[in-house]
Parts: sequence; C-alpha cells; structure tokens
Amino acid sequence: MASSHEWPVVMSGTGRPESTAVAARGLTLGIVAARWNADVVDALLERALAAAHASDVPQPTVVRVAGALELPVIAQQLAVEHDAVVCLGAVIRGGTPHFDFVCDAVTAGLTRIALDAATPIGNGVLNCDNLAQALDRCGLPDSAEDKGWEATVAALDSALVLRDLRHRRPSVGPGFGPTAG
Repeated sequence: MASSHEWPVVMSGTGRPESTAVAARGLTLGIVAARWNADVVDALLERALAAAHASDVPQPTVVRVAGALELPVIAQQLAVEHDAVVCLGAVIRGGTPHFDFVCDAVTAGLTRIALDAATPIGNGVLNCDNLAQALDRCGLPDSAEDKGWEATVAALDSALVLRDLRHRRPSVGPGFGPTAG
C-alpha cells in the first residue's frame, strides 16, 4: 500500500553549519578553478578568494584549467605544496550520461587526493541539472547559496584541525606515548 504522506523537499543547504571565516593566518591555500561554465565558476572563484582573505590568507595560489576533469591532477600537485586546496567548477547535466561520469570521476579523484596527501580538499564543484541551479549556488548577490565561500572555509577549517592534531603532544594511554623498554 502506497503512503499518502508527501515528504517535504529538502534543499541541499539544510542543516549545514554556519560558514564564517576562520583564523587561518600562516596557512597556505591553493585554488584550482575550471574555465568551463565561466559565468558560474568566476563567481565561485571570487567568493573563494573573499573567504580566503576574510580568513587571513591573503595570497592563495590560483590556477585555471579547462574543465572539471582536469581539477584532480592539479589539486594533487597543489596538495604537495599547500596546507589546503579548493577545487571550483560547474558540471551541468546534458542529454547524455557524460554528466554522471564526470561528476563521479571528479568526486572520487578529489577524495582520493585528500586521503593520499592528507591535505584537505574543499569540493566547490557544482553538479547541477541546469544553469539556473548553478547560478543559485555560486555566490552571486541573488544566489541562495555560496559554495565557493563554503568550500574555502571548510578546507581551511580542516587544515587548522590537522595542524592542531599534528602538533599536539601524544596522549597517555594504550597506543600512545613512549614504548616501555
């Protein structure tokens, strides 16, 4: 028997944490942005740079590449030289399965790089059904969401957590501290 209850439509931003700037002085940041869908990605980049500046990271390295599939390999190199990396792009669904392949490949690539390099990768790659959805998420004055800002703050916040974990003194207890001789 089918339920007559209709579930509310939940926007992607529902439940997200507040995205305020973080105190990231001293951290290095690399940003790689696709040139494809430039109207959207240029806005994402502008907002990512605003978040970096607000977080006291005044001179991030910025690199442009052709499209979303090129983001992971450049992010991999940036992860070697930076405390955090942000990837920006916009993949908009077309009439073929290409959209799904690109989105899956980019997401898997960025996740692998973050884990392999132990460097936070802020994923600011929009995966949208149409241009209107992308424009509503790219941080324009009338956009509902600001994914360039959010990806940057998330990456810098994670880099701060990693810095603290890497510089903390080992805890006492099983598996921590000096080995008994």
